[in-house]
Order: sequence, then C-alpha cells, then structure tokens
Amino acid sequence: MTNPAEPTPTTLTNTSIALSERELQVIELVAAGLTNQDIAVQLAISKRTVDNHISNILTKTKTDNRVALVRWALQWGKVCIDEVNCCIIDTTPINSVNVLNTQELESA
Repeated sequence: MTNPAEPTPTTLTNTSIALSERELQVIELVAAGLTNQDIAVQLAISKRTVDNHISNILTKTKTDNRVALVRWALQWGKVCIDEVNCCIIDTTPINSVNVLNTQELESA
C-alpha cells in the first residue's frame, strides 16, 4: 500500500513540465479566451498547428480541456489574467545584474 502523501512517479510538478515559448504563447491566448482560429491568426500559423500545440500542451500538463488547462496555468503562474495571480518577473539581463552587484560592492 502506498502513502498518499508521498509523491508518485506520475505526480506533476512545475519543474517537470517543459513547455516551449510557443506553447506558453498559446496558453496565454487560450486563457485570454481566443478560439483556435483566433490564435492561429494572432500567431500567424495554421489552425491545424494550433490544434497540435493545444493537444501537446494538454498531454504535457495532463489536463483534459481548456478550462483545466487555464486553471493549471494560473496555479503554476504561467499566465496572468487581469492582474490576478501575477508575479513581477525581473527582466534585467544577467550580465547587467552582475555589473550592478559588482559596482555596489566596490562602493560599499
């Protein structure tokens, strides 16, 4: 008998799911309420490609439908809807941060 508190090999974590940049873009547009056709137009790709992306995303995230996918994306901080569940991501390039920290240390 297994302990339900212990993770199983099928337990998903945020770090165990590798989504491409394009898949993340598709998730954002799904969360915004766009249809597959609208997503295709927005990303300048075919609807069939969008269908494939969504199918792959649902498989990777082990979600069954678009609603479950959006819930998953909100839970793991992959999307931000109307300033809900948003985090501020530092977009400063790593090299700039290192230079800034070095300058701060020299002036201290």
